[in-house]
Amino acid sequence: MLLRAAQNIFRPTLARSFRPLTAVGGLHTLPDLPYFYDALEPFISKEIMNLHHKKHHQAYVNGLNAAEESYAKSQSAKERIALQPSLRFNGGGHINHSLFWTNLAPVSTGGGELGAGGLKTAIERDFGSLEELKRRFNTETAAIQGSGWGWLGLNKSLKKLEIVTTPNQDPLLSHIPIIGVDIWEHAFYLQYQNVKVDYLNAIWHVINFQEAEKRLKEAL
Repeated sequence: MLLRAAQNIFRPTLARSFRPLTAVGGLHTLPDLPYFYDALEPFISKEIMNLHHKKHHQAYVNGLNAAEESYAKSQSAKERIALQPSLRFNGGGHINHSLFWTNLAPVSTGGGELGAGGLKTAIERDFGSLEELKRRFNTETAAIQGSGWGWLGLNKSLKKLEIVTTPNQDPLLSHIPIIGVDIWEHAFYLQYQNVKVDYLNAIWHVINFQEAEKRLKEAL
């Protein structure tokens, strides 16, 4: 299934958040945030984090559990095919958001700081500078029509960092995800209203570059 394929592209600590559904339970669960709900202020408000995590991500978890349970009980190929959109949407939502929370860090713990290392070297090699990466990333991600995600991903065959976008809750399957940014309105509207660029400019202050560095090292 799509969910199982997507799990394989994440590092083991994240993949453990996605437990297979069994007859005795083993349901997917909402992961805890690695920081307090107000820890990303003023760049992402406590109100947004509460709503985004407790309501939106929980809804994807619930939807995924329901879809997998129905899939396990289905009696025909037609029934299983009919469940694919729900598995893709809710499974992708759970995968993407589980990555997104660890993708962020409070300024007090180094959020927004890109230190010397392999990630900095790769960004400068592939984009010229961090500022140029931010500019290009924000431009391409802001251009998403409707809802979706902006990604800094590793093209494994070329061993090169590239900017990629995915629609809706589709997980990134073509690249190894290094940094992902949610561009659904629920991620920013309460604070930034319809000005996506302001949200995109702000979120770089709380990007967890240390986590991104780990993802790149493990991908390589």
